[in-house]
Order: sequence, then C-alpha cells, then structure tokens
Amino acid sequence: MWSGCSFSPRSISGAVPDPARAIEHPCQENEGARNESRAFFLVRQYLSALIIGVGGIAILLSLGLWQVRRLAWKEGIIAAIEARIAAEPVAFAGLAAPDPATDLYRAVNLSGHSTGEELLVLSGRKGEGAGFEVIAVFETDDGRRILLDRGFIPEAARDQPRPPVPLAVTGNLHWPDETDSFTPPPDPSRHLWFARDVAAMAESVKTLPILVVVRTEAGDDQGIVPVPVDTSAIPNDHLGYAITWFSLAAVWAGMTAFLLWRIRQRKI
Repeated sequence: MWSGCSFSPRSISGAVPDPARAIEHPCQENEGARNESRAFFLVRQYLSALIIGVGGIAILLSLGLWQVRRLAWKEGIIAAIEARIAAEPVAFAGLAAPDPATDLYRAVNLSGHSTGEELLVLSGRKGEGAGFEVIAVFETDDGRRILLDRGFIPEAARDQPRPPVPLAVTGNLHWPDETDSFTPPPDPSRHLWFARDVAAMAESVKTLPILVVVRTEAGDDQGIVPVPVDTSAIPNDHLGYAITWFSLAAVWAGMTAFLLWRIRQRKI
C-alpha cells in the first residue's frame, strides 16, 4: 500500500529505486517550497523595515530642518527688535499718541518730573535677591501723565521716600504682556503688583496707557537701578528643538540599521 512520502512511484511497480533521482522525492520538493516561502517572507520583512525606517528618518529630518528655518526667522525678529531698541531716540513730545502697534520698543527722549506716586511690581535680580520694579507716575513737560519704569530697588528700600524730582530720560516705549490666569491680583492698599499691566496700572493712577522703560536718566536716581528693555525674555528655543529632532533621526537610523541587520542574520 502507498503511504504518502514513503515510496516513490517506481517502488510501487517493483522497479529498483535509482539513488541518483532521490532529489525528486516529494518531501524534498515540499521542503524547497517552504524555503522559498520563508525567503519571500524575510524579503518582505526587510523591505517593510527599510521603508518604515527611511520614512521615519525623512519625517524627523524634515521637522529638524523646519526648526532651523524657524530659528532663522526668530533670530531675524530679535535682531529687528534689538535694532529698534538701540536706535537713535526721538523726542517723545513729537509723538501725539504712541501706539503699541507702531511704537513698541521705540527709543524716546523725554523730560519732566516724577509726581511721587508709584506702583511696585514684585521682582528680583540675580545676586541681589527679591525686590521691586518702581513704576512711577511721570508728568512730561507738555503736561502728559504717563508711567515710567525707573528700574529696580531691593526689598529693604521699599519704604524709603521718593519725592517728586525733575528728570531727563532716555528710554523705550513698552507694552509688556506679563499677566496670565495664574497672576495674582494687585494689592491696591500696598500699591503692590505682581506683573506689569499697562492698561490696568494706568487706570489705577489716572495716567495715559503709556509706559516708558528707563535706559538712562539725568537727575536724582533715588537709589533706583535702571533695568532697560532687552530681548532676553523673548523665547527662542528653536535650536534646542532642532537638535532634538536631528538626534531622534539619528537614533531612528541606528535602530533601523540594527533591525535590518537582524533580519539579514536569520537563516532560511
């Protein structure tokens, strides 16, 4: 009786099997088919890993390049702001109604006197500890009442008298955006604020909603250290983001290479 792969067709008829034709045995043919199927599976695995690897690298590199472009864009903005801050100052008296849309960071000269009214913004300086920024009410020679950010005082100087004094100021127009939902409300009884809010401050002391941040002032500084406008508070993290994306691309490339090597090492 024939039992599958036990005998060749020639053995059934009684003929003597030819050893030279043993390779044609059906079991060996099945083994060859299995090998071909496994080879096809490994090739498919290899190609899939290669496509996913190259695709992932391309995406990560494109994100890194996008951050490089964003870095150049942000550096251009910062350079423009720095140039505006350092520009030749214009006479404040010649600006009828300064506006944040057109006059932000504009350098100005103005003269007049402080009125003795002031608001204190909780602040701090490296090496000096906690203190306050003094936002003084300033009356210009043409009679306008504005806010003047005169600079920093240490906490110990909070209660020292700062009576009205004449001042000639060079500074920059500024409308800082420092408040958010986590900013505590001001304490009017102590004239204490936790962030500069030009509109709200102006309303509280009845001035125009205009703030000039002192760069230099001629007159009695009353122990106040100017803190001029600069660009240090403008976030520019694009270089770090670019390095992160490029690093991830390198890691992805290494993982892809390792996976492809592992697939190639598998035996058929």
